[in-house]
Amino acid sequence: MRRALGLFAFLSFIIFLLAAAISLRPFGEPPHAEMDTYFIEHAQEEASANNVVTSVVFDYRGFDTLGEATVLFTAVSGVLMVLRHYGGKEK
Repeated sequence: MRRALGLFAFLSFIIFLLAAAISLRPFGEPPHAEMDTYFIEHAQEEASANNVVTSVVFDYRGFDTLGEATVLFTAVSGVLMVLRHYGGKEK
């Protein structure tokens, strides 16, 4: 029974992977090309930035970037606190 259940889970996982691979978009085809065109055409006048990537990261997605930086800072701080605790001198 346990072996049959494992085989069923394995086959289900393989079928899921195959279905996901079949439903993938062809390589190089962006999902929403109209957003790219909008950013390229309006980045300089709306964000006053010559670099489109910079305007997207800091102007259009500024709060998202701030949230990502906060999560990364918190994770690094947590790891440093744990490593400092285990790497310190014993009293």
